[in-house]
Amino acid sequence: MTQFPKILVTIGVILVIAGLLWQVGGKYLSLGKLPGDIFIQRGNSTFYFPIVTSIVISILLSLILFVLGRFR
Repeated sequence: MTQFPKILVTIGVILVIAGLLWQVGGKYLSLGKLPGDIFIQRGNSTFYFPIVTSIVISILLSLILFVLGRFR
């Protein structure tokens, strides 16, 4: 039970760092508008599915969790 607060703090720090990178990096890397994302606009309706963005985020999170798991 003593590790639970450490896990919460670690998750919080990771989320803050990710948020800052998203704000600063959004100017240079437009995450959400990558080639391969599906964008269909017809008339008054718009459909957007960020498939490539989802894959990139999934790979990054997998790598981060893999590295954190190696230090346990």
